[in-house]
Amino acid sequence: MRASTPRGFRDILPREAQARERISDAVRACFSSHGYLPVETPLLEERSVLERGGRIKDSAFQLFDTDQTLLMLRPDLTLPVARLVAGRVCAGELPARLRYSAPVVREEPSLRGQPRQFTQLGVELVAEEGSASEAEVVRLLAETLDTLEVPAWRIVFGSPVPVNALLDACSPSPEFAERVRELVHDSDLVTLDEVIAAEKDLDPAAARALHEVCRMGGGLEVIRRLDDLLASAGVSAGLRGTAELRTLAGELADLFEDGRLSFDFSIINSFDYYTGIIFKGYAEGIAASLASGGRYDAVLANLGRPGLIACGFALSLERLQEVLGEPGESGVVTPGVRLAERPLRIAVPKGSLFKDTVRMLAAAGLPTAELQDLGRRLVVREGDVEYVIVRAQDAPAFVGHGGADCGFCGTDSLVEADLDLLQLVDMGYGACRFVVAEPRSRAGEAERNYAWRGTVRVATKYPRITRRYYESIGQQVDIVTLHGNIELGPIVGMTDRIVDITATGTTLAENDLVIVDEVMECSARFFAGPAAYRCDKRIRDLAARLAEVRKGSES
Repeated sequence: MRASTPRGFRDILPREAQARERISDAVRACFSSHGYLPVETPLLEERSVLERGGRIKDSAFQLFDTDQTLLMLRPDLTLPVARLVAGRVCAGELPARLRYSAPVVREEPSLRGQPRQFTQLGVELVAEEGSASEAEVVRLLAETLDTLEVPAWRIVFGSPVPVNALLDACSPSPEFAERVRELVHDSDLVTLDEVIAAEKDLDPAAARALHEVCRMGGGLEVIRRLDDLLASAGVSAGLRGTAELRTLAGELADLFEDGRLSFDFSIINSFDYYTGIIFKGYAEGIAASLASGGRYDAVLANLGRPGLIACGFALSLERLQEVLGEPGESGVVTPGVRLAERPLRIAVPKGSLFKDTVRMLAAAGLPTAELQDLGRRLVVREGDVEYVIVRAQDAPAFVGHGGADCGFCGTDSLVEADLDLLQLVDMGYGACRFVVAEPRSRAGEAERNYAWRGTVRVATKYPRITRRYYESIGQQVDIVTLHGNIELGPIVGMTDRIVDITATGTTLAENDLVIVDEVMECSARFFAGPAAYRCDKRIRDLAARLAEVRKGSES
């Protein structure tokens, strides 16, 4: 048996290693020319220390040392460098311009196609309040991308400040504010609209602002519109964050004018980490960001150094090498793809959602004649649109990994995929619901088993939805994943209950199963990959037209 590396880790052979070395050297030279000095931090960090700086997702790469201290492999370099600055850099050494090049480790579920270890090339600028500008960091990123000759790169800006200001001024409850932040962070703009519409105590102007802000994108005109929305919601000028955005735009006016920089407030995430500008770098052929950064003063304050500003970014070496035409395995890059030279690629679900999806596409003005007689074709080209015909469950994977720019599927498929995607429009068809059911003849048995066993045994095709539901009600669950006839699970005594999708409940009734709880409602949604949405205006326009069609169908 051939010796192999663990899943998500791999050896790098000389040819690729040399390419990585060339790219890294060019990046380091660019950073060094602006006075950024190298630092190195440990591979292992104390989890409790990093958690003081900012929220950390659960990681599989943790261990206890002989002192019984919980350590973790670093998931990024920003928090370790911030820890270094907080504890080792005195006021007389500020501003501190630091650079790094090092591997980090993050857990990725199997079959995602992305590495668990990758290399970050980045900088951090830490200074006393008012003595440095985010514009310096952004210009350094732009210069680095130009130096490397990254094809058709773009930098997109957002900020959590406007949404936080809105919520601070207008939120009817802390619970509502937390739910909104959670949905914005998850890029679920559809459920965000539902939550806003359901809140009767929310001022209409605030509701309109919350709905629009996360969909706003473009140039300087965006700031003017943002000011108008926040003003109408009663947010005072000094709290909106627009003055800072306007100053930044002025300092980077040349890059805005040539279309390399733009605003897009769909990236306003990580509310507990970033305190100002957030930005991401994209390039042709990539389904995820090439670079990511922002201002994170709160991290330094949490680590005991208030009154400092901090801003930085990190580039992914793996994604860089593929964008530049070198071999690699990032899982999100399609080399050689030129946005201006190919049609808009849309993932269309076959099966029960197909007919309604085609109807909505036609109503939105897209050509659909070839879809009327599909036959066995998997890819259909009509004008400047290319339809990729997929299973609904696979649509998120195609969009998430760059096989399509946008697509349609049910809410359940998006939840189960758990990929970085923007949910844009509720299409209103394919309605169904997820339920918990059990045999009528065994009513109460699940509760009795839970009382002595401490878990509920559940059969389902949808493990992520099931686990999320049971976490929400505070019960431990043992999931048996089946792929057909899951009703048999409790009937033959293998499980206590099932979690399944139903439209009418007929199949449940025919098998003497009764519904004991509702899990979630489901319908078809239009969604897009973050890179495609932020770099291709056609997707934003299509989303707007689909929303109008959907609204018209309700009236």
